[in-house]
Amino acid sequence: MLTQVPRRATRLLLAHSGRPSACLARSLPQSSLSSPLCGASYTSSRTFLSWFKSKPKDSPFAPHKTSGKDKTPVLSQDDLFHPFSKSPFPAIRARGEAIRQLAPCPVCAGEHNHGLHSHHGHETKAVSFECPDCGWPTHCSEEHWAKDKEHQKYCARLREVNEDEHDLRSGRRMREFELPGPQDSEAAISFANWDVFWYTREFPSMDSERSRRHASKILTYPITIGSVLHQFSNLTLSNQRLTPEGSRSLAALRTNLHVPPGAPETPEAAVTKPQMRIFILGARAESSLPPHVWEQLCMLFPSALFHLYFIGPQVSLPKPASEVNKMPKSSEAPAQSSTVATSESSSSSPNAKETTSEAAAASEQQPPTDPKEEKPVYLPNVYEPPTPAPIARLKRTRSSIEQYGVPSYTVPYTAQLTITGMQANYSEVHAQFQETFDPYTDCFFLFSPGLGFPSPNSVNEATGEPLLQVASPTEWGPVLPQLLATKCPIFVTGFSPADVERDVKSLSHAPDVAGEFDWVVTPGPNAFLSEKWEVADFDPRVMVKTNWGIWGIRGKRREVRERSGFLGLNL
Repeated sequence: MLTQVPRRATRLLLAHSGRPSACLARSLPQSSLSSPLCGASYTSSRTFLSWFKSKPKDSPFAPHKTSGKDKTPVLSQDDLFHPFSKSPFPAIRARGEAIRQLAPCPVCAGEHNHGLHSHHGHETKAVSFECPDCGWPTHCSEEHWAKDKEHQKYCARLREVNEDEHDLRSGRRMREFELPGPQDSEAAISFANWDVFWYTREFPSMDSERSRRHASKILTYPITIGSVLHQFSNLTLSNQRLTPEGSRSLAALRTNLHVPPGAPETPEAAVTKPQMRIFILGARAESSLPPHVWEQLCMLFPSALFHLYFIGPQVSLPKPASEVNKMPKSSEAPAQSSTVATSESSSSSPNAKETTSEAAAASEQQPPTDPKEEKPVYLPNVYEPPTPAPIARLKRTRSSIEQYGVPSYTVPYTAQLTITGMQANYSEVHAQFQETFDPYTDCFFLFSPGLGFPSPNSVNEATGEPLLQVASPTEWGPVLPQLLATKCPIFVTGFSPADVERDVKSLSHAPDVAGEFDWVVTPGPNAFLSEKWEVADFDPRVMVKTNWGIWGIRGKRREVRERSGFLGLNL
């Protein structure tokens, strides 16, 4: 009987695919849960014959154990601040050089606008002096830096971003990226805010504001979607964020996302359900997130099946199979052992105007030794953001160009999640889905689409001014009427209050859009925004937060009513 006690405890501890159960997770200290040998104390008592058994060898699929603990970080937590020009990481130094070429000195620009030096022919100079407090190139000279009193308003934020970028590459174990597994079917999830969500989803404890910023940045995309669609969403009729029309639209989607009241949320309940299709249009950085980050969306709906469609000209595609086969085995090993921190830094700044391309910096957990990588190519996050770097090619990745007619791929990642990416404008593939849309299974998400920004390609022939992107024939002009015709809900995010207001106002002037939609979610803040500031390379004073706000619409529904004639006769 004595030998049975540790065995029972072991069964409890290793329930749910080897993860600690919810009850033990609350009773055990955090240090013991994070240890790879957290179950050792429960199996220390063994029978006499078990002492002669050989110890099991480490599985190649076992979780991160000693490698992260033995590896010494490149930078300690008290040594994260470095001026860009003196950073130990080439990508950060390259970003500093890009800022020096793009950003104007704010003092010079202010004097030039006021005409103080117009008679001398002085021009605005580019930034070259690095602020000693934040480490960013901010002014053309130390004299102008000392003269600029406005710099103190955003200096602290710039220093915060500086330290965050160095922390991502410091080589420390990123515990905030250790994502939890399936949710207990008897445990409810709260979508009140990040803190309550992380607690109810049993995430590792976020012990610092920096950890919160890192975790919220990679999770803002899947959790924003989940917080809107979930039955426990914080967008409700009582707080006036959800409209009556929106309540009906979400009720239709939730019939396939959840089980009937009283039934357990288990994967077995998804056998008879149709697949939920989520179309993410204009996708950029969100398409380069690792699939296991998107799997967190599936964890919120255990009894639902998902198919994610990333559609846009800047969607990341997998590396060609020919390049993957040519890679030496020595180079594949570190790629398999990399953490989410690498992918997180490659998905920097996902909005339309503030996209950064740090795919080169993503692989830098420590300074490279190859002299060819001393000066990596850095693409600034200016007005036309570049296509993110190719993503890793998974085992079941297959090309879908024969099916969709555009560069595309499909990955059946798990039985619950399938991902498809298409590098094309949505109007090019709409005809293939036009007859299949169903408001009970389909919805659209547009992450910071920039509807209210001027189009770089289209001009109003009458006035000669650029058209807004919402009306541009080469951008969102033909897309929004097609989406409204499906009667499926459309959810849109913005990176700042001004961006949300700009996009909403643009709808009132867009042809075939104005007056043709009903509100689903009223414009307002998004509780699951990224808490990390994204800084523009063309002006470090411009800072935004990804997915700051959210709103939703759908195509207007016009009910057909019988018209009664004289004496109640139907006509």
